[in-house]
Amino acid sequence: MRFVRSITTLRRLAGSRPHLSRPFGSAAAILAPSESPSVAEAPIFEYLEGFPRPDPKHSETILAVPRAGPKKIVAAKERKAGRVPSILFEQEKGEEGGNKRLISVRTNQIRKLVNHLGYSFFLSRLFDLEVRPDFDSDEVIEKVRVLPRKLHLEAGTEALLNVTFLRAPSHALLKVDVPLVFRGDDVSPGLRKGACLNTIKRTVKCLCPADIVPPYIDVDLSELDIDQKIIIGDLKVHPALQILRSKDEPVCKIGGIRGA
Repeated sequence: MRFVRSITTLRRLAGSRPHLSRPFGSAAAILAPSESPSVAEAPIFEYLEGFPRPDPKHSETILAVPRAGPKKIVAAKERKAGRVPSILFEQEKGEEGGNKRLISVRTNQIRKLVNHLGYSFFLSRLFDLEVRPDFDSDEVIEKVRVLPRKLHLEAGTEALLNVTFLRAPSHALLKVDVPLVFRGDDVSPGLRKGACLNTIKRTVKCLCPADIVPPYIDVDLSELDIDQKIIIGDLKVHPALQILRSKDEPVCKIGGIRGA
């Protein structure tokens, strides 16, 4: 059970560091009930210096309203009214159940966030989400922190068809496709010689405690020469995160000199 082994690894890391101290809660209890820690042993996860953290200036509360049902005719009416049909659910039971709530969000707000952050970065960013009876109401039915899980676009037009959100309380363990940001290309020995950068991966799937989901992972190219590569095992991430890929998988490689 790969997921259970991941939880065990995170607990071992948390137990060896005083700054990691929050329980994994229901998600961990369902997957590994015999290992679930007591509330008194709750570890807390915090961002560490030297690792990327979300920029607070990009924080925004996503507003939502209840949706009448999953039928196509309802979804079509929502899109025509400038709303995106959406689903809010729990990770442990997925879209099949898990406290699922049908909602709609404003098309303009989601489009603005995606255009501003970028597609992959939108899907690795936590947001506050408020469900209200209608968008002009001050009454809040539910307020929860969420991770955008899926974003469906129409082929050709890229119109927003639907968005899936995952509840992200502090105790949750989230599988996130974290974007890779390549840095140091201006000083890379291989690239300065005229070689090409062959990018093999743009994102990497990670198992993340909800409080420390990274907005991206840095990939340092500054010392890479011709025919050298960076693999998954070379990536530096927060010690409480686990990359769910083989350490030997390549991320990028410096190819031969152009025109040689």
